[in-house]
Amino acid sequence: MAKNNSPREILTTESSFLRGPKTRLKELWFTFKVQYHFIRAFRKLHFIGPCVTVFGSARFPEENFFYKKAEEIGATLASMGFTVMTGGGPGIMEAANKGAYEAGGYSVGCNIVLPKEQKPNPYLHKWINIPYFFVRKFILIKYSYAFIVMPGGIGTLDELFESLTLIQTKMIKNFPVILFGKDYHKELYDHIQIMARNESIDEHDMKLLFITDSVDEMKEHLRIHAIKKFGLVKRPFKKRWWFGES
Repeated sequence: MAKNNSPREILTTESSFLRGPKTRLKELWFTFKVQYHFIRAFRKLHFIGPCVTVFGSARFPEENFFYKKAEEIGATLASMGFTVMTGGGPGIMEAANKGAYEAGGYSVGCNIVLPKEQKPNPYLHKWINIPYFFVRKFILIKYSYAFIVMPGGIGTLDELFESLTLIQTKMIKNFPVILFGKDYHKELYDHIQIMARNESIDEHDMKLLFITDSVDEMKEHLRIHAIKKFGLVKRPFKKRWWFGES
């Protein structure tokens, strides 16, 4: 099926679908291909355990300050028992996976298939290649009890606001969303405050975001607003830790 197509063929198919109506048969066939990739992802990732998803730039090299912080974050999340999930690529994604992997935690990636092929980073216990952005974004959110937003670009902002919108509209639970990097996100956070002052969002929505530069503050926030709030309990599972709701 679609898994045999080249990255360029897959992207061309999605791009063509978004350009307007096609024949009913073509549109039906496209929905079958999307369904296939959803089911494939559900089957492969069903037992990965409650995750924390880390979003961030694919462009930061190993010597970058935020790459090193993402490694520390990945290791900290692993020590708390969470599976670390990322988009599976380089940069911040690789760093968070690497931190978890080398700390003995569980590391998972949802890699996007692109014409300039993004290869899964080498610090993944399990990964899946997904050809459609909207399917990938759904999977990155589905298994997570929290979202860590590191410095990144337009894709990272898309993932941030997708998560916030789903929480705001109560499509998912009020999971913690942490902006990491106060200076980097200052103007973004200021603009969200402007929205609240102008009542384009509710003042209460500001409570959906926690902004910090501290891994220790992040850890404590997750302890209170994820582990304690949702009654998560650590227990052994196949030689690694697994969370279950008590």
